[in-house]
Amino acid sequence: MPHTEHVEKHFEAPDVIRDIVIGLTDGLTVPFALAAGLSGTVTNTSLVVIAGLAEIAAGSIAMGLGGYLAARSEREHYFSELEREKREIVELPHREREEVAEILREFGMPEENIPSTVDAICKDPNRWIHFMMKFELGLVEPEPKRARNSSLTIGLSYIAGGLIPLAPYMFTDHAQTALLVSVILTLIALFVFGLVKGKFSGTRPFKSAWQTTLVGGLAAGAAYLVARWIA
Repeated sequence: MPHTEHVEKHFEAPDVIRDIVIGLTDGLTVPFALAAGLSGTVTNTSLVVIAGLAEIAAGSIAMGLGGYLAARSEREHYFSELEREKREIVELPHREREEVAEILREFGMPEENIPSTVDAICKDPNRWIHFMMKFELGLVEPEPKRARNSSLTIGLSYIAGGLIPLAPYMFTDHAQTALLVSVILTLIALFVFGLVKGKFSGTRPFKSAWQTTLVGGLAAGAAYLVARWIA
C-alpha cells in the first residue's frame, strides 16, 4: 500500500479574518440601516447616497482608528508583561521556577521528570521568558505592523461592506425599489461572506453562512427599525 504523506493545513491569519469580520459586518449593517431609515422619509435617492457615503467615510475612519488603537494596546501590553517577566526571573528565580513546575504538572508530566525539565527550560533566560509568556500568560508577540494592518483591513472592509447596501440607491430614483434591492443584496452578501469565512476558519461553510446571514440580518433589521422609529 503506498504511503500518503500527511500534510496539516492551518489557517495562519486569524487576526486578518477577525478584522475583516468586524469591518465588513458593521459596513453591511450600519449604512444599510441609515439608507433604509431615510428611504421611509425622503423620495430623493441622491440624498440617501450622499448621507450614506458620508457615513461610510466617517465609519471607516472611526473603525480603522479603533482597530489601530486596540492593536497598539495589545502590543504595549505584551512588552509590559515581557519586561515584568525579565525582572522576575532575576529577582524571584525560585518562585518563577516553581511556576514552571506547576505549568508542567498541569500538562500531566510525571513528577520525576519535572526537575530536569525545569532545569533545561530555565538554563536559557530567553527560553525561560518565552515559556512563561506563552504558557503562564498566554501571550504571543504581536506582529510589528499589526496596528497599521488592522486599521487598514477594518477600514477597507467597512467601505466594501457599506457600498453593497448603498449601491442600489445610486442607480434608481425610487427609494422603495432601491430599499428592496438593498435588502436582497445585503442578505446575499452576508451569506457569501459567511461561506468564505467558514471555509477559511475551518468550520462548516454552509453552517457559517446561515449563521452569518441570520445574525447579520437580525442586526440589520433591528438597526433598520430603530432608524425608522427615530426618523
